[in-house]
Amino acid sequence: MLEMRPDCERCGTDLPPNAPGAFICSFECTWCAACAEAADDHCPNCGGELMDRPTRAGDLLERHPASTQRKFKG
Repeated sequence: MLEMRPDCERCGTDLPPNAPGAFICSFECTWCAACAEAADDHCPNCGGELMDRPTRAGDLLERHPASTQRKFKG
């Protein structure tokens, strides 16, 4: 199950689990749309391809909450 990390690792932008706009690689490194585009859709951490992260909403989000651990190191 995806962690659904709460923020962009590069700029710290909030990325709610129930909203589009987050991008992840196969290791779940998480980036906002602007940072993913700036990285040419390749993860700056591992070089993997960045893909749209699916959303998690409603009852599923309640039963399987998103991570609250922020990765932005600012």
